Amino acid sequence: MCLDALRAVRHSSVVLAIAIVLGSLPQTSAAALELKGHKDRLFAYPGILTMAKDGSYMVVDYDKVRDIHRRDIEPERRVRSSYVSLKVNRLSRVAEHQANGRTIETGLTGDLAAARFAVIFVHGRGGDQRLGMNDYTFGGNFNRLKNLVVGNGGAYLAPTVQSFDDQGAGDVKALVLAGRAPVVLACASMGSIICAKLANDPEVVPRLAGIALLGGAPDMGIAGSAAVKAKLPIVFTHGSDDGVYAWGDQKAVFDKVRSTSKGYRARFVLFNTGSHGTPIRMTDWKQTLEFLLSR
Repeated sequence: MCLDALRAVRHSSVVLAIAIVLGSLPQTSAAALELKGHKDRLFAYPGILTMAKDGSYMVVDYDKVRDIHRRDIEPERRVRSSYVSLKVNRLSRVAEHQANGRTIETGLTGDLAAARFAVIFVHGRGGDQRLGMNDYTFGGNFNRLKNLVVGNGGAYLAPTVQSFDDQGAGDVKALVLAGRAPVVLACASMGSIICAKLANDPEVVPRLAGIALLGGAPDMGIAGSAAVKAKLPIVFTHGSDDGVYAWGDQKAVFDKVRSTSKGYRARFVLFNTGSHGTPIRMTDWKQTLEFLLSR
């Protein structure tokens, strides 16, 4: 089914659909969820240097030689073939949806109309849908994400965002409302501005399962957002040597979110010595999605 043919549903129906969908996913306990893995040994965090007792904060060992030069055939351009499974691309295509009088190009893997959950990846400045669909860059992590999502009955979408303002947020909102499944909204770098805007949208928040911010722009307003008031889980991942957005500023946002209520389900993953692009390369999507989809 084309994206522009999918219908939005009423608020009450959406809430019911989310409950049904999440309830149908494989549960290991009342709160926890375990997804079918994909190349977990290759993509799991290489080592934990520090972890809070409750697991909400962790520092991950990152090494540029090991995690880029030994992993890639062409550093930062092409990962070794062992990290990639291309069969998922049989279910991938470039789709179009109409939003705000414009045609938005979107990379799509899976069937959004039948999905049990969806992941929407919002790129940063200078990107487009090709970044989120590229199998070989960023250590093959987008290929793994596509395989994880589709292998667990979900749909993955990577739209081209033309601007990081209300117009861009409106375009992503149209995608969130296009299907019936709960959505994990993952925003990288400047794309996090879109996440922050949609975290305050009363139509969008009930449709979300959670939010992931990868090397995102710190925005303390998130702590007072409708998403936080609804207690949506949030994962922050950041490099300690990020030269664009200081990790300490983003950690302050995380701390503020956690302070809004006891036991708030937020997690901060810091990649020791990692740069601005490290979270896209190194985020363990199996662990991240399990955390965000477990309610």
